Amino acid sequence: MSRPISLTPERLRGMRRGIEKESLRADRHGALAMTPHPEALGSALTHPHITTDFSESQLELITGVHAGVEDCLDELRRVHQFVYRALGDNVLWVASMPCRLPADENIPIGRYGSSNVGRAKSVYRMGLGLRYGRRMQTISGIHYNWSLPGLGDDDYFALIRNFRRHSFLLLLLFGASPALGACFVEGRDHGLEPLGPGSLHLPHATSLRMGRLGYQSDAQASISASYNSLESYAASLHEALTRPYPAYEAVGVRNPGGEYNQLATTLLQIENEFYGTIRPKRTILAGERPLHALRARGVEYVEVRCMDLDPFEPLGIGEATMRFIDVFLLHCLTSASPEDTPEEIAELKRNQNLVATAGRQPGLRLERGGRSVALADWAAEIVAGCLPLAHQADAVLGGDAYARAVAQADERLRWLQTTPSARVLAAARSDFGGSFCDFVLAQSEQTKGALRALPFAAETEAAFRAEALASLQEQRRIEAADTLSFEDYRVEYLSPGRLSVAG
Repeated sequence: MSRPISLTPERLRGMRRGIEKESLRADRHGALAMTPHPEALGSALTHPHITTDFSESQLELITGVHAGVEDCLDELRRVHQFVYRALGDNVLWVASMPCRLPADENIPIGRYGSSNVGRAKSVYRMGLGLRYGRRMQTISGIHYNWSLPGLGDDDYFALIRNFRRHSFLLLLLFGASPALGACFVEGRDHGLEPLGPGSLHLPHATSLRMGRLGYQSDAQASISASYNSLESYAASLHEALTRPYPAYEAVGVRNPGGEYNQLATTLLQIENEFYGTIRPKRTILAGERPLHALRARGVEYVEVRCMDLDPFEPLGIGEATMRFIDVFLLHCLTSASPEDTPEEIAELKRNQNLVATAGRQPGLRLERGGRSVALADWAAEIVAGCLPLAHQADAVLGGDAYARAVAQADERLRWLQTTPSARVLAAARSDFGGSFCDFVLAQSEQTKGALRALPFAAETEAAFRAEALASLQEQRRIEAADTLSFEDYRVEYLSPGRLSVAG
């Protein structure tokens, strides 16, 4: 069980958040842009706010750490405004499920230059493509990074356990991927129903991205990660990072021609490969392994990873959503959090898949401690528990924005047709003949126009241009400073000793 947490005014004023937002670049026809990452945006290797995720065509926009929700959104908006000025005819695809894709092998992986660290990033992505398919890696989302001062590792892990128990609520309220383009599941058993031309869906789905068609892996299902302590979590991850996996050993690190297939033949190449709805995180030092950073200095913040892009929000996420996540995380932190068990972990996985694919189905029931409960009742119980925390946050921070965010969530529970997932299906059907890609393309064009029309100060644009130029210069400096061969660098970076504090 977790220890009681006191939400003092000082602690609530110290609440911090930041956003990482992924979006595909698509052309004017709604197909994946096959052009390189625009040079005007700087170096994807070194730019602090604009990089790429899996694909060269998949932008990732990153804010700093903010005390205020509005300040965080303001920064994200400015980054978008700069990016849109460099896209030409391209748009940022505003949905989590991808645009029209080429053949799997033609989806371009991210390129980061000739340095060892840049090559390692590309080889890692090559490995992801071989292990899971490149199409799966083009799914995009929002990562919400959050911290509260004065918490210890046990506090954060208690929060994480409760988050995993209750995150089905976020899929229900904010999931926005009930449909997809048929090209995404071509050649796969999918169980989806036709929606319109080239489009498939499930009628009560909330987030196909978070279900079996999204970020799932049979290989990773064998990782029995426990969230009962930093030590148990680190041990699970350590094993997955050092245990060879026969299917990946068969592929090998390099092919007969000497080209790299993947960074390693272990179950996970590196820490970031481990999927999950939430992660404990610690800022890493230059060249440091994330697991070493966690073991050495403890949890600094949590990364919420289950949020879809909301196509109805210009930045992919809105203020009320962010405020609800804040309060939801406070609820997870302050509620009793018994230790997890293998049985509960399996139960939570079944709940997640059920809500992802059928969360808006009337009368849907979930598993809770081995019992069957109505999703509607459990969801309402959590939202009701968030309201006192919202009032507490408002009393300290001023206004009533947190209480209004919880009231909006409560309203959505009562009228599920107002959830983003229901609205996506309604809009695709009513205005686009059931075409998912046509709906998202139109929404993407509208969003681009709206953000480009906003005022963008000349000095702000000049500062972004200078930052982009500095990132290109930093990439060249890194490339010139390399002394090791790439193979020596790879072996040294992946050595098991670098995962432990003693290493």
